[in-house]
This record gives sequence, structure tokens and C-alpha cells, in this order.
Amino acid sequence: MLNGVSASKVFLPADKDHLIQTVFEHLCKHFSHIFEQEWQQRFDDGLVYDATGKTLRIDSPYQPNTHIFYYRFLAQETHVPFQHQILFENEHLLIVDKPHFLTMSPTGQYVQETLLVRLKKQTGIEELSPIHRLDRETAGIVLFSKKAEVRHAYQALFAKRQVQKTYHAIAAYNPELYFPQTLNLCIEKGQPFYTMQINPCGEPNSETLIECLEHNKTWAKYQLKPHTGKQHQLRVHLNYLGIPIQNDPFYPTVQRKKQDDFSAPLQLLAKRIEFTDPLNHQNIGIESAFDLSLSYQSNDK
Repeated sequence: MLNGVSASKVFLPADKDHLIQTVFEHLCKHFSHIFEQEWQQRFDDGLVYDATGKTLRIDSPYQPNTHIFYYRFLAQETHVPFQHQILFENEHLLIVDKPHFLTMSPTGQYVQETLLVRLKKQTGIEELSPIHRLDRETAGIVLFSKKAEVRHAYQALFAKRQVQKTYHAIAAYNPELYFPQTLNLCIEKGQPFYTMQINPCGEPNSETLIECLEHNKTWAKYQLKPHTGKQHQLRVHLNYLGIPIQNDPFYPTVQRKKQDDFSAPLQLLAKRIEFTDPLNHQNIGIESAFDLSLSYQSNDK
């Protein structure tokens, strides 16, 4: 682990035609979406190694049927000016409060500015891994396993729906809607590909209990208890009711925002999580220190 980032592992397959002479050539060909100059910089910075830990150079020969390792860093990365907080820790588990705008794990244009890398740097635990995920836009409670061998035990809780998750959201108030109500809908991939949509003719595959906690005749604070875990489920369900979550960049329409625009956080919070620890049988109930307020005024209002 280097500065909170774990090494990525790449297998070098047999090259029957002997067309590849160096590791550098293979990486440029295999990861064609990454500029050649970026690979060259990684070699120059000593971020590529063989299986013995030896630093590889740009002219290091290609050795088929071996593994090499490299570290991924970005030359420029937008800083996310919000902090996480560890709320609970035991031998196997971390429960963390994630702020808005912080991506869970390295992907695309974020490496250092991700919750996983920040936590690895803070704790020094290289095997740290998220058990479930929150969208970049969503704040609140998320679980991490500290050891690879126990990860499956916690993931099984989610697969068996033995985790009670409670969310809060700020969305428009509609006096014609009555709560509490439970939505059972069919959610499927939409367009653009990173959004979801309702198929009114499909078999229901998502379920959410929705309650209205309070309102000021314009906005309302809703409590959401999902029984399933479809992508964007809560955002899609409230949008279906005609009350999309305040500042949602995807629903009802996709809005393009700059990566460094932190002015209007999505008003969705994973407020509480409850479960029985499968390893020590402890009943755990943790609540986020973050909160959503009806007094919040959006720049997009």
C-alpha cells in the first residue's frame, strides 16, 4: 500500500507471436484508454513492480506467465472539502459516516479523493473493503470489513436482507400524497446508461416504505426504509411519486455539473443501520451524525 492506494495486479499472458518486447508495451496496449505518457510517468516515478518487488523500468523485458503490479495516481484530482468520521469499530468492522460528494472507491477521475483511500491512509489497513456502497452524491452510514476473510459474512447479511437501513430525504411536499405508503415497482436500466427507470409492465423488483416526518407546506422530510437494494432505488421511487429529491442531478432529468461544484448536495442521507453481527452476534444500531433540515435553501430552488 502506497499513500493509501493498494497495488493493482496484472497478468502477463504468453505472447506466441513475440510481438511484445517490454512490459511498457504490454501495458500501453492492454490499457489503451490510458495515455502512453501516463504509463511512462508511472515507470519514471517507480510505480511499476515485478512479483518480487523489483522496480521495473520502461525498457524492462516482457516475461510471459508472470504478474506485475502498479500503483494508480492522478496528476490532477479535484479535492473534496468534506470529511468522513468513523462511528464504530471492532475487530472485523468499521462503520463510517460518508460526506456528500465523496466517491466510495478509486474509479475514473478519483483515487486519493475517495473514502476507501482516505480510510486506508488513516487506519493503515490494506485489506479494508466496502461491504456495500453509497452513491457519490449520497451521505451517511456505510460499512467496511477490516479483513478479507470476514467480508463475505457481512455481505451475506445484505444478500439475505438482514440489514435494516433507514434513509432521510428532503423532497417537495404534495398534500395529495398520503403516507405511510409502500412502493413495489420494477426498476431497470435507463438512458443514459448510468440512470434507472420504472418499467410499469415489469415484475416488481424493488420495495420501499416511505413516511413523511415533517413538512413546511413546500418541502417535506421523508423517512425511507428500502427492503431491496436496487441502484438509485430511493431516488427513482420518489421521482415516480412526482417528488424528486432536492438537488438530484439525475432525476427527473440529467443535469451536468462541474466536479468542483459542491454548492447543492443531494438531500439524501443514509441515516441509520441496524443488524446483528454475524461473527460476535452483537446487535448493532448506528446513526449518522449528519442531518437534513427543511430550512436548507438550495441554489437550484
